[in-house]
Amino acid sequence: MPPHEQIPPADDGFAASQRPGVLPMMREMAIDAGIPFGCYWLSMHYFSRSEVVALLVASIFPTLKSLHGLLRRRELDPISVLILVGLLFGLAALLVGGSAKLLLIRESLFTGAFGLACLVSLLFRSRHPVMFYFGRFFAAGSDPLRRARFDQLWQYQGFRRVQRIMTLVWGLVFVGEFTVRVALIYTVSPPTVLAVSPIVLGSATLLTVLWTFSYAARARKAGAAARMRASTQSL
Repeated sequence: MPPHEQIPPADDGFAASQRPGVLPMMREMAIDAGIPFGCYWLSMHYFSRSEVVALLVASIFPTLKSLHGLLRRRELDPISVLILVGLLFGLAALLVGGSAKLLLIRESLFTGAFGLACLVSLLFRSRHPVMFYFGRFFAAGSDPLRRARFDQLWQYQGFRRVQRIMTLVWGLVFVGEFTVRVALIYTVSPPTVLAVSPIVLGSATLLTVLWTFSYAARARKAGAAARMRASTQSL
C-alpha cells in the first residue's frame, strides 16, 4: 500500500486544535441528558406517578432533537440517539414486566445493547464502526467543513485501525459491564446489587473515557512520527 494511504495527514482528526472546546461539548452533553431528566422528574412529581408516562415525556426532547438533526443534516445526533434508546429500553423493560431481577437488569440493558452494537459494527469492514460517529461528533461538532474533513480520514489505514480498536474496547467494556451486573443479580442480594452496580458502571465508563483520550493521543504521536519518517525518507 502506498505510504500516503497508510499515514493520515497532519490534520488527523485527533489534534486538539481541530476539536471544539471542552465547555461547548460539556454544555451539549448536559443539555442532552439534563432536559430528559428534568422532564422525567417534573412528570413524576407534577403530572403522573406512572414511570411509563414519565419515560415517554422524557423521550420527547431527544426524539425531537434527533428528528431535527435528521431533517437538517440528514444525520442523527449520536448523543441524542443514545439517550433516546436508553429511555426506550427502560420503557420496554417496564412494559414487559416488573420482576425484581428485570428491574435490576434494566439499567444495564442499554449499555449491554450498545456494547453489542459496537462489536457487531466491526463485522462490516466496509462500514464505519460505531465509535467513528462519536469521534466525528466530538471532533467536528456541527461544522460541515470539519465533518467533511473527518469523513475523508477514513481512506487512511491507520485512522481506520484506530476507530476499530476504540470500537472494540468500548464494546467489550459495556458487554462486560452487563455480564457483571447479571452475575451479581443472580449471586448476591438486591441491596448489594444496587450498591455495587453504579460503582462498576461508573468506574468502567470513566476508565474507558480516560483510555480513549490516552489512546487517541498516542495515535496522534505515532502518526506524527510516521509522517516525519516519511518526510526524511523522501529527501
